[in-house]
Amino acid sequence: MAQVLICGAAIVTLSMGIRHGFGLWLQPITQDMGWTRQTFALAMAIQNLSWGLFGIFGGMLADRLGAFRVLIGGAALYAMGLAGMALSPTPLLFSLTTGVLIGAAQAGTTYAIIYGVLGRQIPADKRSWAMGVAAAAGSFGQFLMVPLEGQLILRLGWQEALLVLSAMVILIVPLAFGLREPGFHGSAPIKRTQSVGEAFAEALRYRSFLLLTAGYFVCGFQVVFIGVHMPSYLRDQGLTPQVASYALALIGLFNVFGTYIAGSLGQRIPKRHILAFIYFARAVAITIFLLVPLSPLSVYVFSAVIGALWLSTVPPTNATVAQIFGVQHLSMLSGFVFFSHQIGSFLGVWLGGYLYDRTGSYDIVWYLAIVLGILAGLVNLPVREGAIVRATPQAA
Repeated sequence: MAQVLICGAAIVTLSMGIRHGFGLWLQPITQDMGWTRQTFALAMAIQNLSWGLFGIFGGMLADRLGAFRVLIGGAALYAMGLAGMALSPTPLLFSLTTGVLIGAAQAGTTYAIIYGVLGRQIPADKRSWAMGVAAAAGSFGQFLMVPLEGQLILRLGWQEALLVLSAMVILIVPLAFGLREPGFHGSAPIKRTQSVGEAFAEALRYRSFLLLTAGYFVCGFQVVFIGVHMPSYLRDQGLTPQVASYALALIGLFNVFGTYIAGSLGQRIPKRHILAFIYFARAVAITIFLLVPLSPLSVYVFSAVIGALWLSTVPPTNATVAQIFGVQHLSMLSGFVFFSHQIGSFLGVWLGGYLYDRTGSYDIVWYLAIVLGILAGLVNLPVREGAIVRATPQAA
């Protein structure tokens, strides 16, 4: 169990740590290439949509072939995508590499794949805790990698910084060997009592699954809008790039604690209450941030608070899916829920760029993030977390 948890956490640290810093490239790339913010935001939006779409199929492959093969392919795509992000001469190629390619790579190297392994290898009484540890690792990756990425841009330039990250992401390959699972590599095959189609149809008919999916849409909208556009928002308000880098790092640091606590609490109290609290608290935090005078101190306080709530939705959401449906098709079902998250991410990051170019302000998207947070808190309250009752027994 320790090997699975350590290797899985390390992969999430690297994969998520790199992608959390992409907002630092918005102004260097758009200014150097003469592109609008909408051009950059569209590529990021496509990335999130690609991540969500390929996540469903990556989850299916991981459930059938094991996570190891998917992780190897994802690492290769990530390296090629980062190199393409550095070298693309046109907006179209930038969208194809930064958007489609990196999105597909993230689908094969992040939560849905890692959580599928944890769900199959970690006992149910420790599953939510283990998912919290993995999510906390992704947050630590943000704390570790974002300042590093900022320094790479400062010292090497934005293109060379991306090429360095392209080489670094290959470290996922040796870590993937620690996630080779019994039942996928010549040992006893895993017993399957549901087909992919049956599992998918069952989930779509289940109201609580749809409510979780709707809430996750809001999570994506909020965190990706903030992660990509807040550095530019702060610079527009006269704050230095260093404030933005420190803000993103603080989000990552405090999310280490937030995700771990959310995962641990998920073993003891209803996960729907945890999710509702997170979404309501985000709405309150954003409202206060917009009302108080903007300063480095207010930015750091907001970053710490929103960081504690950042990816803390991930462990209780995925643990609830496992609790309801079992782990037989967990990667695929988690991938579908995450697809909703990524549709929200697409809209959050794209609307940020689109409305900024049209109005010169991010205000409308900030207000949308508040309203959606309240709605997400409400839809999670009626979720039923008990195991689904089936006509015939299914493997858990």
